[in-house]
Amino acid sequence: MKILTDWGFTREGWRKNSRGEYLVLLQGGLLTGFVILPVYQLPGLKIQSTQLLALTWSVASILGLGGLILIIKGLIDLGKNLTPLPYPIENGELVQTGIYGIVRHPLYGGLILAAFAWTIFQLSLSHLIATAILLIFFDIKASREEAWLSEKYSEYSEYRQRVKKLIPGVY
Repeated sequence: MKILTDWGFTREGWRKNSRGEYLVLLQGGLLTGFVILPVYQLPGLKIQSTQLLALTWSVASILGLGGLILIIKGLIDLGKNLTPLPYPIENGELVQTGIYGIVRHPLYGGLILAAFAWTIFQLSLSHLIATAILLIFFDIKASREEAWLSEKYSEYSEYRQRVKKLIPGVY
């Protein structure tokens, strides 16, 4: 239980959603739903060419590896500032180095890339829709988080203009 309090979870917060606790629950539900979602491919969408199949799997592997790198590097670089809540921890500091010098929310971006990789690997229409939902959700959660970060750190607005939000070099 100490880790939860270190991350900023409180009974009061759960009652009032004062630090984005409900977003954390929704995130868990969306990620669980993505994992258990059945694969639905459009009828007749079968890749016959082994070369095309190898290409789609290669693209999926590269995206998946990129997502994994973003997640792992994001966790390492965030260090003691890590919290699943969008509200920054009390004694934290703004991290702008490492992967955070390339993308402001590498954990969210990594999950989006990993979801898209799985979508391509399976050629799943259901997972494509779920990935779009995850992208929208993480964009909303990141925006809420950035409002709190802007309140806490005066240098956040400059950082925000300099570094992409979710996907390095893209968005």
